[in-house]
Amino acid sequence: MCYAGSHKETMKERIENKKARFDFELLDRFEAGIELHGFEVKTLRGGRGSLEGAHVTVRGGEAFLIGATIPPYQTGNVPESYDPMRHRRLLLNKKELSQLAATEHQKGLTIVPVSVYNKGDKLKVEIAIARGKKKYDKREVTKSREVKRHIERTLKNA
Repeated sequence: MCYAGSHKETMKERIENKKARFDFELLDRFEAGIELHGFEVKTLRGGRGSLEGAHVTVRGGEAFLIGATIPPYQTGNVPESYDPMRHRRLLLNKKELSQLAATEHQKGLTIVPVSVYNKGDKLKVEIAIARGKKKYDKREVTKSREVKRHIERTLKNA
């Protein structure tokens, strides 16, 4: 059977870690490749998966994504030993790895995944060096968002 045009899979949606933007002040961003199994790629391109509660650690000169959940694409076609929350290696160059390792040891800083997206045929993870927000900062963001929403509603109805 022949198909006209390309029949490559495309990512339906970008997987976002919305909680990271709310809980952290994102300082410096990096783009990293991610080492995945084939069925994990298919799952992520289908828009399934979660970065909620995930973080990045640097060990032995390598960066790992910890706590990200990638469910199996088809439960019947996955090995029994598959762990959806397994640690996944991130692919970065040495300069980026050394920068991340240095900031990881600084007090008050952490490395969080922000999103997973398609770039050509590759899946990429956007990670950021982040500083935790205080409770009053979070309240301020929520309040400004509600005020903005209220203004937009009144302008729309007027």
